[in-house]
Amino acid sequence: MITCKSTQHTDHKTIVIKLGGSMLEGLTTDFFENFKKMQQEGIDIIIVHGGGPAINQALTRANIVTTTKNGIRITSSDAIEIVQSTLIGKVNPALTHQLNGAGIKAIGLSGYDGGLFNCSFLDKKEYGYVGNIEAVNTALLKTLLAEKIIPVVSCFGASSDGIPLNINGDTVASNVALAMSADSLLLVTDTPGVKIDDEVQNRVNPEQIKDWIQSGDIYGGMIPKVQAAIDCLNEGIPTVQIVGSKLVGTTIQRKGVIA
Repeated sequence: MITCKSTQHTDHKTIVIKLGGSMLEGLTTDFFENFKKMQQEGIDIIIVHGGGPAINQALTRANIVTTTKNGIRITSSDAIEIVQSTLIGKVNPALTHQLNGAGIKAIGLSGYDGGLFNCSFLDKKEYGYVGNIEAVNTALLKTLLAEKIIPVVSCFGASSDGIPLNINGDTVASNVALAMSADSLLLVTDTPGVKIDDEVQNRVNPEQIKDWIQSGDIYGGMIPKVQAAIDCLNEGIPTVQIVGSKLVGTTIQRKGVIA
């Protein structure tokens, strides 16, 4: 999944926070204050964001219909330009501006910037212009973090020959977390955790998740989230959480692990 993962943790804790597109319009002062406190505690933060609602609105205005499969947006040649302009041109700078306005130094990035992502097609026949991350330029991220600047990463990249590629946000977040040997990955969404029978589960393990996917209790956009979490656990990321805006939700951990 990642070819440039470092093998040791740094002295500083690193947390990757993925903000779902549906969360971006409702971010509060308290939410940004949490980031400040984390930085004051010596935690390095990397933010990855989606942009689903904004992309949906832009596609609707352009009369372009898209569908999803396994939580991944099938992206046509007509849709990819709109996804690109929305994520890189609107959503990313707006979030970066909010952070800077709250007194948090931040800089917006996409996979194009500084060769941040080395990408290939996930499966062009199946998903269209959707990318798979082969490697992450960790040196770029570490340089920014050393200057106490939060990288704000949009879920967009390009193939080696410059073809633009949409990338699932949870996939980007997990790849970045793995490459940076992060101490934790937080997937912040409007669904505050894994719900089974309409009840948020406090702690779950990969075996339960696999059973719930098979039974249909976990479906749609939650599938790539829990799969990203399992990938991170398998590669040694200590904790993965799927949380709401209050950063409380479901902790996913290996079976038998006491946290």
